Amino acid sequence: MGANWSSPTLNERITVSTSPRWTTATLWISIQAVVWIALDQVSKWWAESTLNFGEYEPLVGDLFGFRLVYNPGAAFGLAAEHTWVLSIGAAIAVVGLTWFSLRPHHWSWALGLGALLGGAISHLFDRLFREPGFATGHIVDFLDYAGFFVGNVADIALVGGAGVLILASLFAPQDPVEDAQTSESTESK
Repeated sequence: MGANWSSPTLNERITVSTSPRWTTATLWISIQAVVWIALDQVSKWWAESTLNFGEYEPLVGDLFGFRLVYNPGAAFGLAAEHTWVLSIGAAIAVVGLTWFSLRPHHWSWALGLGALLGGAISHLFDRLFREPGFATGHIVDFLDYAGFFVGNVADIALVGGAGVLILASLFAPQDPVEDAQTSESTESK
């Protein structure tokens, strides 16, 4: 009548892995993220130490040049009065990207996730530690695209990484090793 509280036999046990998969892809995602963070932070240091605030220095006429600005908001200065909300959003994005980075499906996913993770971490660093204060920091932007948009290296990583993930979701096949492991585990049940 009562519930059976005995332990299952060896054949009845089902193993569920809750530990993250540390793979070569995860290592490459991490290395790529660190490289993007370093490139972004060093380029921002260069911009702040070299460029004059607000002055345009052309590289390709009016199409592309340098202009140092500080962005309190998101893209195009949106939500500038809610910088702390953007900081929370950036932190959530970093956590989510880190989780996805432990389970890449294909090398193209690793490429996109590494770029996104590096750009998101670098922007989060700016939000947390740059002036005017903790969680209200402004992003250093200095790459001026014809006056339409002023960005930085982290923006290139974010847009490029998103583009790679879109293409990967449309065209990249599943990793054959992962498919073989999945079919072996379902056949053994």
